[in-house]
Amino acid sequence: MKTKKTEAPLKLRPLKLPPHEKRKLGNGLTLHLVPRGPLPLVAVRLVMRGGSVWDPAGRAGVADFAARLFRRGAGGRTADDLSEAIDFVGAAMGGYANEENVVVSLSCPSKHLESMLELMGLVLLSPDFPEAEIELARRRTLAQLQNELDDPGALGERAWARAMWGDHPYGHETLGQKKSVESMSRADLVQFHQTRLSPTLGHLYVVGDIDVDRITNVADRIFGSWKGGPEFAPLVPDWDGPAKSGQVIIVDKPEQTQAQMRIGAAGVKRGHIDHFPLMVMNAVLGGGFTSRLIREIRVKRGLSYGASSSFDMMSGAGTFLVSSFTKTESINELIDVALDEVAKMRAKGPTTIEADTMKRYITGLYPARLETNEAVAGAIADVQHYGLPEDWISGYRDRVNAVTAKDAAIAAGKHLFDDKRVIVLVGNAEALAPKVQQYGPVSVVQPADLE
Repeated sequence: MKTKKTEAPLKLRPLKLPPHEKRKLGNGLTLHLVPRGPLPLVAVRLVMRGGSVWDPAGRAGVADFAARLFRRGAGGRTADDLSEAIDFVGAAMGGYANEENVVVSLSCPSKHLESMLELMGLVLLSPDFPEAEIELARRRTLAQLQNELDDPGALGERAWARAMWGDHPYGHETLGQKKSVESMSRADLVQFHQTRLSPTLGHLYVVGDIDVDRITNVADRIFGSWKGGPEFAPLVPDWDGPAKSGQVIIVDKPEQTQAQMRIGAAGVKRGHIDHFPLMVMNAVLGGGFTSRLIREIRVKRGLSYGASSSFDMMSGAGTFLVSSFTKTESINELIDVALDEVAKMRAKGPTTIEADTMKRYITGLYPARLETNEAVAGAIADVQHYGLPEDWISGYRDRVNAVTAKDAAIAAGKHLFDDKRVIVLVGNAEALAPKVQQYGPVSVVQPADLE
């Protein structure tokens, strides 16, 4: 009698991270110092809670707009002066905002770290916001916004975000809106800088060829006098779920012969107890090139070149998204297949073979995500920002490997959508609207409505 052959459990080599030392300056700025060799390079990331979620009404995009201008003139030095000093030593420095944070990043050879940290302190603490640079940034941002309105994929993402979040702060476009960018003034940027940034809410990550005590002294000299700003992290309001739940939104692009599709629903926060079961489940559903969605949509039916599903997990809430595109004539088949695959996964979950295959893929890929100093700094910053367990990075692969097919099935049953979902399409509304009425009330918007 033959016995069924079972695969041996995955044997993972320990993922050893360099020591991570945490220190705090007198003004409340927290340092995260990670000595890491052997290359003479360093990555620095200063992360402050205060991203686009808290952009005030009528000033959408102010956090990102201001952050991108930090190094475009500071402490009386022009943008060209700063760029020349940075480029001369082979460094890179920049600022940006995401939904929840403002970030200033630096990478440089270790022998130039002290001088570059001084420059980093200058652009963070003393930005000049020159009028000429504001106007240049305004033109570039408006051009980027216009490009997004001309791009069906980007247009779909913007329409989907609005249909999902509604008036919730997570619906604020990080880049901003046309009206807010057009009216952004230097006074708005100065006010943002003075009232939203704070050492108490800041974390400075330094990873690479460093001496911990020396960098602590350097950081204290450069950033120790930084004061002001909020003392407590702002809270993200609760979210009641998709604003347009059960509805179909069509963004009218009459010239399009294809239709972009986005199907969205509520997801989970970062660090949710079902984080790892959902990761394994989603990898099977639509998180890779061998996923069920790819097999059913591309391989079997030739409806599209691509299809995917993903969870976006933030500190206050999260979303789940299925995306693809197809010819206008086949939009119903695409939607039906996508909804059917989600329903199958919600009902039964992945098979053991599917789950094990994706666990090997995820655990095998993870170490490559920590190869650079920048990646390590980003991973540690995520642990801090989202309040994740201290062993989140070192135990990541073990947590993935511990997920069973049953765990993934239970998570799918709890978190994948049924009828509480939003469908967003971008294409010829006249042709699409009659086809998709079966999926819910249909409304048509113009690209200009999303400016």
